[in-house]
Amino acid sequence: MDQIDERAGTEAPDQDGGAAGLRPAAFRYAGGAGPGGGEGLHRIAPNNRFARVGLSFARLRPGAWTCLQFGLAFGEDEAAALALDCAAAGFDFLAADGSSLDLDHVPGLARSLLDPQVAWIPGPALLGAASFRIAFRVPDQASGLVVTLRSWRNSRDFTVADPVLRQGEPDRGPAPLRRRLGGKGLRFVYALPEDIALVLRGQIYAARADEHAARVRLVYRNGEGGDIVPPYAGAVSVPGLGAVINLSAQPQARRFTLTLRPPPGALSVELDFGVWEDAEAPPEVELIGLPELALEDAFRLESLCDDDVLDAPAFLARLADRLGLPEGVPASWLASPGASTAPILAPARELRSGPDRSARIEGNRVILSLAGLPDWTLPEMPDWREDPFRSVAWRLAYQSLSWLLPLAASPGDANHVRSIATAWSRANPWGQPADGLSLHPAALAPRGEVLARLSTEGDVTEAAVAARSELAAEAARHGFALAEIVGQNTLARALHGLQAAAALLAVARALPGFAFAPHWDTLARDSLTHGFDALLPEDGAFAEASPVRRLDLLSHGQAIAAALGETEPGPTIRRRTEAALPGLAGLLDPGGRLPPFGDAPADLDPAAWIARLAASDRDLVAERDTAPSPEARTAGMLAMRHDGMERGWGHFALTYAAQSPQGHRDCTSFTFATGSRRWVVEGGGAEGVEVGAARHHLLSARAHNVAIPDGREPVVGTGDVTARFAFEGATALRLSTTVHGPDYAHARLFLVLDDLSGMAVIDRFARAGRTIAFEGLLHLPTDALVALTGARRALAQQDGRRLDFVAVPLKGQAAGLDLTIGRNDRPHAMQGFCATGAGGLRPAPVLRYAFTGRDAVCGGLVLAPDAAAEQRLVRLLAEGEVGRLLEG
Repeated sequence: MDQIDERAGTEAPDQDGGAAGLRPAAFRYAGGAGPGGGEGLHRIAPNNRFARVGLSFARLRPGAWTCLQFGLAFGEDEAAALALDCAAAGFDFLAADGSSLDLDHVPGLARSLLDPQVAWIPGPALLGAASFRIAFRVPDQASGLVVTLRSWRNSRDFTVADPVLRQGEPDRGPAPLRRRLGGKGLRFVYALPEDIALVLRGQIYAARADEHAARVRLVYRNGEGGDIVPPYAGAVSVPGLGAVINLSAQPQARRFTLTLRPPPGALSVELDFGVWEDAEAPPEVELIGLPELALEDAFRLESLCDDDVLDAPAFLARLADRLGLPEGVPASWLASPGASTAPILAPARELRSGPDRSARIEGNRVILSLAGLPDWTLPEMPDWREDPFRSVAWRLAYQSLSWLLPLAASPGDANHVRSIATAWSRANPWGQPADGLSLHPAALAPRGEVLARLSTEGDVTEAAVAARSELAAEAARHGFALAEIVGQNTLARALHGLQAAAALLAVARALPGFAFAPHWDTLARDSLTHGFDALLPEDGAFAEASPVRRLDLLSHGQAIAAALGETEPGPTIRRRTEAALPGLAGLLDPGGRLPPFGDAPADLDPAAWIARLAASDRDLVAERDTAPSPEARTAGMLAMRHDGMERGWGHFALTYAAQSPQGHRDCTSFTFATGSRRWVVEGGGAEGVEVGAARHHLLSARAHNVAIPDGREPVVGTGDVTARFAFEGATALRLSTTVHGPDYAHARLFLVLDDLSGMAVIDRFARAGRTIAFEGLLHLPTDALVALTGARRALAQQDGRRLDFVAVPLKGQAAGLDLTIGRNDRPHAMQGFCATGAGGLRPAPVLRYAFTGRDAVCGGLVLAPDAAAEQRLVRLLAEGEVGRLLEG
């Protein structure tokens, strides 16, 4: 056994404590992986994707939050030590008969192309000494699991030790959406490009295997909406049903591919998924995820371009040739000045940030102001590889070409703007982009909308018409790319997916005579419908945990609803966004800031953003004109406020929202302000701004106001308010969570004075038969003066105000206080930083308090500006009701 195997063994999970563990029933090696130098050790070589060990687990508990734990050890000279994705863990959930479930969403895990689900393993510099843990909710359909631990970026061998699954109790929250085929079933309607086949791929699952588990009923229609009488290719005619395709669920989870070749004259198809009506006892059947939709292979972007370097006009010429059009590209394919070009994504950006000032013209120079970075002058002949600030966010904004829209608003600059857009098109033949980041959906979607807009506006001079034709061809090529992204459904649970669908809709409207535009329109609408079902369902339960991302979703929802008008899904989206906005608006503190939970860019004005969103909602405007509510709620978040003339305003906010696999570990974190001063803050940060170790720290629990037991940072999980009690002059809230894994029973209690002059935060951890030590963290403002004044006391001062912190043990013993500012000696244990907003970190004070006990430990901090508030809180904590709340 070498040093790597020895280290892995020392970091293996405990064998005797915590929740019941499942060991692998079998394991398989491939690609250079093999057994380590001892029992339970697995060695994985540096062979990207191919070196792997597959671990098989059985007897899973459906619906339970579960932790995969294992020890990890890397070589001392690992080159990817700071990579966030040094290695990968793939997850393949199995039905009872061993068939693989291709689920579109598993809480705690991310979708992947290589494995159905994935979790990333960071490099050794970002890992602590504790065993590595990955938490997820076991799908309701699953009985087994194969975990594949893969080489990814690692440059040296690494060893995995003693992998084990620890299972918790069934999740009390709502289960992920299931698309059952009983009852009314599911219906899809798509417009068709004439004489071109559609290919649908999906999977059905049945509670028991059945050769005739479900069926798809087909109806093709002509341009007037009339039914085309069967027979249809690939379908059988059944009396009373019409044309039908059988779907087998043998095995239980069965993938299917439907190649729908339309009959002559068909311009749309209706698909009705359901169970067989004459079945005596049909099994429970469902679609696993939404079907993937694509054109037949000859009309996929890769096939159309092949290996040739095609500019946009040549691409359209090849498309016309493949369609068998002897006259070449029809004039009707290209945009006309009368086409609809109302943008969708641009209004969403303006709701967020106000009028677009990303570009201006000074003389003959184009000045860009992108991603909050300094002004930069566009070269006269850009090569489109520019990256002056070494910023991913800047490159995405630059490649999106969205900055052309404010320039195009000036009639005198329209020709210049089109020349820039055509220059981009010529420098970026498909498959050979000048900057690979230009293919990211965050750049591709807004650029598609810009090209569509520019292709329909301008004068009728010969040069302008030629430029518009070239841009229309490029917009069409973008339409194919967007349609493939939308049809694959890989981004269906992300804002990027909505942006891609909205841009596809804009392209379809700008090219009404294009042969594929009607198909794109229905594809985009279908994607928007299901995207909002996932991200903002009817019950208002946001999928996103960050208030800023929720506002982004509402901004896009409002812009999309305005573009769709009274056609679906416009009214549905409008209703949901209007219902969700008041709850988010209520989170604002009296100073106009949102609680900085999750990603929180520093350059935003959330109060102005919400005001712009509310401007078209009279009910919300009227509500904001009345006295602010002392308490506000939105899914997974709660805020209290107090507007005092003498003491100044106060504000308390907490988040218990479900976390995403790449999101912030901030469940149960909170912020607190009193005396018109913000005292407890968050680390901040935003995707695309910070990278590497800085991003890893800001996502970690150590950048949030949470508790950490036994050095084990929280994992993905959920929180829930399980009790609330009103004392005289105070309110107590009890949270129960799964974010510490099944080994711990955890509750967090907040006791908040009604006038917000003080509060207490108390944690309780229980683990039978074990000694437990936990630390709690409080992040304080960078300009606060903080000092320890005793073993259990600390003091903070800012702007002539003070706040005292008192550690209070309720069960077990206090284990001290300490203060950390700017500790960065070990990347995985960075402490005492907040985001600068420009990609860096700024030292900030963090107060750490600790408690220890056996079987259970309970304690926390009292925060009070004076002795009177402190005494009230201590007295309330001594009451029996608090103890009963904590015990649950």
